[in-house]
Amino acid sequence: MNSAFGGPEVDAGLLGNQSTHLYTARTINKRRRPDISLVLLREKPDAVSDTRGCDNNMPLRRLGAHRSLVSSSQPKQLSYGFTRMNTSRGGYRVFSANSTPACTELAKKITERLGVELGKSVVFQETNSETRVDLKESVRGQDVFIIQTIPRDVNTAIMELLVMTYALKSACARNIIGVVPYFPYSKQCKLRKRGSVVCKLLASMLAKAGASHVITMDLHQKEIQGFFSFPVDNLRASPFLIQYIQEEIPDYRNAVIVAKSPSAAKRAQSFAERLRLGLAVMHGEAHQSESDMTDGRNSPPSTRTTAGHTGLELPLMMAKEKPPISVVGDVGGRIAIVVDDIIDDVEDFVAAAETLKERGAYKIYIMATHGLLSAEAPRLIEESAIDEVVVTNTVPHELQKLQCPKIKTVDVSMILAEAIRRTHNGESMSYLFRNVTVDD
Repeated sequence: MNSAFGGPEVDAGLLGNQSTHLYTARTINKRRRPDISLVLLREKPDAVSDTRGCDNNMPLRRLGAHRSLVSSSQPKQLSYGFTRMNTSRGGYRVFSANSTPACTELAKKITERLGVELGKSVVFQETNSETRVDLKESVRGQDVFIIQTIPRDVNTAIMELLVMTYALKSACARNIIGVVPYFPYSKQCKLRKRGSVVCKLLASMLAKAGASHVITMDLHQKEIQGFFSFPVDNLRASPFLIQYIQEEIPDYRNAVIVAKSPSAAKRAQSFAERLRLGLAVMHGEAHQSESDMTDGRNSPPSTRTTAGHTGLELPLMMAKEKPPISVVGDVGGRIAIVVDDIIDDVEDFVAAAETLKERGAYKIYIMATHGLLSAEAPRLIEESAIDEVVVTNTVPHELQKLQCPKIKTVDVSMILAEAIRRTHNGESMSYLFRNVTVDD
């Protein structure tokens, strides 16, 4: 006869010859569910040590299922219960790794969209400038998402992310996913001179700290995804920027999409094709850009010779020289929308805006995903021919907005929250890349 627990009923008569009042019968479920121990407790006289006077026909009562023996002390009241190991999918928590309150705004917006509370933790700097992280709640067996926005103090933000990742790993979190909308050091993804590929170093540090996944947005070079030893989801901000153009720029049908340099032409072409607008490309620059940097390893040729061999004489490579800024395409009497992925030092954008004004553009917008806006960027934008700078909130820039009213922000917390939800539930991420091309 089977009991309500799914296993055979324990016969009280078989336990009559036992001398103790505590018995454990292990039942094994045929469906290979977790083993459940039924603890049977016999009521007995006050003298627990003397069992000779026990009545073998005394009824038995079931207690809750346990994985270890309960205490031999007799409780005042017997209870009936049934528990089973929780084999369902664990929960998830969302933490912010920033010690600066101004940098937690994006994390708060994401948790509001998800309908969860921000994880309780304390991130601070010791008096000796060391980073310390204290978790205030259990994360054992859960998926944990760390949202880290990068302020001006980039290196401190990186250490906060690494230390929190390692703290969660030590606290037995099941999966640790870094949500880093702007991935730092992404500009240092190529070998320059006798330097190093610092972006790859940071990817290795995250893996060593315990991260198992990274969610980011608009990497400076898409090849950066290959630096990681775990999955990376590189989301796109272009749908939000295109929506802003359609809703917030009057007469955008009279606009032309402008690439600030030939290297940005593919991104600009993607915007132009989606909006059904014309395309213009700027060639030549007032300042040397990142793509124009030479390798720089200018060691003199070898003067040593060996028997039968002379030093190699390679053909002299002429130095590259760019002409002044020119525009390929018609921008006269139109709105010029310059698109890029990062706005950091704005001198090039200011120079481009002046050239576009000279060519007849009557309004100039600068649009980018990441608004770093370093140094004197707010002042330079305010004094320039640029009418509006539109960036997303992947990087906090509230202070810069106070200094320059031309800076506008597009919220991308929606797509980040959806990426977190789908990652935790094991759903496909392809929905977030609908109509997104490789060139976006």
